[in-house]
Amino acid sequence: MAGKIIVIEGTDCSGKETQSILLEKKLNELGKKCIRFSFPMYDTPTGKIVGGPYLGKEEITKSFFPEGSVNVDPYVVCLYYAADRKYNIHKALEYLEKDYYVILDRYTTSNLAYQGSKIKDKEDRFYMYQWIDKLEYWLLQLPKPDKTIFLHMPYKYSMELMKNRTSLDEHEKSEEFLKNAEEAYIELSELYNWNRIECIKDDKLRSIDDINQEILQVIEDVEK
Repeated sequence: MAGKIIVIEGTDCSGKETQSILLEKKLNELGKKCIRFSFPMYDTPTGKIVGGPYLGKEEITKSFFPEGSVNVDPYVVCLYYAADRKYNIHKALEYLEKDYYVILDRYTTSNLAYQGSKIKDKEDRFYMYQWIDKLEYWLLQLPKPDKTIFLHMPYKYSMELMKNRTSLDEHEKSEEFLKNAEEAYIELSELYNWNRIECIKDDKLRSIDDINQEILQVIEDVEK
């Protein structure tokens, strides 16, 4: 495939959606063919399963899992999210064949971080990373990203920013989960050599444009 997959990942409240939308806009303005997708795709059958019965979002106000979505076996959860990507990836592949930059707001990398963060033992956690990698990239044959950009928002700041949200799922309400997810993201960014961009500088939130300019610089490096 001639196109490139650019994944925008990040801890909660890091601005993944905002930055991926802005990146699509900027690249198109620069004359590059670019399109954006977001996983899970909540408006599709598989996305509705993730958003409703698992997370308890939308018209379903409570997860089907009696133990709560945060406590579901991470290996089980991985299958739901992987199924959504497998079901919907054809939409991205069509554009990759046409030499597009395909911007993905979350991808397999989210499974690695959020589900891996639930496993305390380091060796067991690394086993899960390998299991997810094999599941999605080899068994399901999903395309690997050309570049993964990790937006790092420390979880303490995430919790402050979430106070402005009117609706939170079980994961977003859990300080322990957010802290563990942040640690997993940092671990993965070093393990997989992701481009890490800090959202906080000198104890202050960086501007959207400032962060976006750094992202654009990363994209320029991909083309070299």
